[in-house]
Amino acid sequence: MRIPMIAGNWKMNTTVSEAIELVNKMRPGLERIEGVEKVICPPFVSLAQIKGLIEGSSIKLGAQNIYFEEKGAYTGEISPLMVADLCQFVIVGHSERRHYFNETEEIIDKKVKAALKIGLKPILCIGETLEENEAGKTEEVLAKQLSSPSARIYYSSGLILAYEPVWAIGTGKAATGKQANDTIGFIRQHISKQYGKGIAQEVRILYGGSVTSGNIAEFISQPEIDGALVGGASLKADEFLGIVRQTSEIKRVR
Repeated sequence: MRIPMIAGNWKMNTTVSEAIELVNKMRPGLERIEGVEKVICPPFVSLAQIKGLIEGSSIKLGAQNIYFEEKGAYTGEISPLMVADLCQFVIVGHSERRHYFNETEEIIDKKVKAALKIGLKPILCIGETLEENEAGKTEEVLAKQLSSPSARIYYSSGLILAYEPVWAIGTGKAATGKQANDTIGFIRQHISKQYGKGIAQEVRILYGGSVTSGNIAEFISQPEIDGALVGGASLKADEFLGIVRQTSEIKRVR
């Protein structure tokens, strides 16, 4: 039984004081919801303060990125060692990192390895662009993104996948539940063919891309979707709580 997960990616939003205020609004409600792994991923500058705020709760913490070296002359970068004492999770390979910062599959592979080595669980983002989608290349693109030489180690080490069609991120244009489920079904089938059915059935795969409290039920009711990586809606306490609450209710019924 795969435990559902809802992870909130705050991206480059909130000052430290705003982050503290948001967590204080969310924590009581999140604490009352069971059956869902709840993860928030604020900016690096707020991680230490938020760790203190959620200490002893069921809420978990994630970083939005790491560098693949543990230390050295890499001005401005954040080492996995720097966040390992604060977080349980780290987002890797988000489309914004791929697009704006030119992260290649090789770089992403190194980051996943670095995270696993230090005990962080990566949330690895994959997904196709609008052009690739319209050209019928979705499965080809995803297969390439899933085919790291170290993939077997990833999938058997607690890595979480997040399918985020690039055309749906921050656009307000989400995939339909069926579209997302069919694509995630392909992802699971690909893993099964490459690494075995047992591993494929254990890997949690989230959907991300304009997820809100108004459409989460459409996604979470699908059999292949294990949760969501939430962007803008995770910056609103009531919205995020609504997403987590519905996930708990729907997955519990199933």
